[in-house]
Amino acid sequence: MVDNRAIGIFDSGMGGITVLSQLIKELPKEKFLYLADTKNFPYGGKSKEEILALTKNNIEILINRQVKMIVIACGTATSQALEEVKPLYSVPIIGIIEPTVLELKQRKKCKTIGVIATEGTIRSKAWEREIIKQIPQTKVINQACPLLASMAEKGEKGEKEERVERTIQEYLKPFHNKEIDTLILGCTHYPIYTNIIARNLPEKIKIVDTSYIVAKKVKEILKQEQLETIEPKGNYEIILTKEIEEFKTMAEKWLKKEETI
Repeated sequence: MVDNRAIGIFDSGMGGITVLSQLIKELPKEKFLYLADTKNFPYGGKSKEEILALTKNNIEILINRQVKMIVIACGTATSQALEEVKPLYSVPIIGIIEPTVLELKQRKKCKTIGVIATEGTIRSKAWEREIIKQIPQTKVINQACPLLASMAEKGEKGEKEERVERTIQEYLKPFHNKEIDTLILGCTHYPIYTNIIARNLPEKIKIVDTSYIVAKKVKEILKQEQLETIEPKGNYEIILTKEIEEFKTMAEKWLKKEETI
């Protein structure tokens, strides 16, 4: 059995492009439809009820475009809406939390895990619950980073990089004396700042970018569910809920890794 329909992906804005980038590398023959809910960005400070309503709306936009699977490439929507929406739709729907934690479980090297994410994600305790469920002896240290997604969305770099670095240094302070061995980037916007995050942490700390793990999980599901395409070459389309100048230009740069600092 084959399925040549597109895979749907959504985020509140630019962050999920990091996931799209890895999906394109992992599944070069597949088609992708990326939805950025730019009208409602950012999601991090919104209530659970708001996130659930926005998630349902995004899923329905993608389903109306006949996608065969949906990736919630947003930590906030994954943490607050995934479990509620999965039973409502017939297509497979995955988020970023469970695949990442299961991958860490297999590595068997995590004793103390740090998680940085949006306020909404940290408030939900979704990462903590999943980690304790899958790796019971692991200690979890959470840190909300309310400004980071917006900085990344605006493409703050260059002369503004110093401000970004100061902000990141402040957010990472709780980890300095906690002896974490792993840091999960719990928001898909954060990988744009991987280099800054890395140089403000001890080298021994493993930084986990969820996009690589999610892409592998999507590949696995397509095979299991017999949803793989037979097209010779894939492509992608980006749609926005509100047109924003330069969004697609910046997205192209992110896809080429030109914007990672």
